[in-house]
Amino acid sequence: MPEIDFWFSIGSTYSYLTVMRLDDWCNEHDATVHWRPFNVRTVMSQQQNIPFAGKPVKSAYMWRDIERRAAKYHIHAQLPAPYPISDLALANQVALMGMSDGWGKEFTQALYRIWFEDGVEAGSESALSEALFRCQQDPRPTLARARGPDIQAALATATDTATRLGVFGAPSFVVRGEVFWGDDRLDDALSWARVGHVV
Repeated sequence: MPEIDFWFSIGSTYSYLTVMRLDDWCNEHDATVHWRPFNVRTVMSQQQNIPFAGKPVKSAYMWRDIERRAAKYHIHAQLPAPYPISDLALANQVALMGMSDGWGKEFTQALYRIWFEDGVEAGSESALSEALFRCQQDPRPTLARARGPDIQAALATATDTATRLGVFGAPSFVVRGEVFWGDDRLDDALSWARVGHVV
């Protein structure tokens, strides 16, 4: 079965498209995807790359592009969603902790629904708490643990790993050392996993 590493960062708008369709896609293609949260804001800062905030024409394109692609995938979204999010690091620290504990994927999917369907900014305490409720986690101790130095360090380590692999944006897919950037490159990543080239 092909294996793909899915590097995502809560706060990445285009990651919404992958997060919401990935389970069905894996079932359809008989593929295994490993979810890897990292801090894309750290990576982009290192590259002096400022994405869409403060760029009205580019931002308008981004939201329209996501709207078109969401329709293609039959995904519901209320756009534009609040952007950028306030506490990107904490959101990804919770996701990373959840990946170790077995509820990270469910949390990430719930948080993106709250952000893109309910219009609640994903880095806010209310959005994080609601997403944790939806995956049967107690928000207060979970958020306290996620804010701790161990989880902060774990996210920094994951981000360093992503950088060493050549990941520079989210979503990205890594297969056998090859990086495929963008939701629209998921099928290419699968092709590489199966036959070692893009078909």
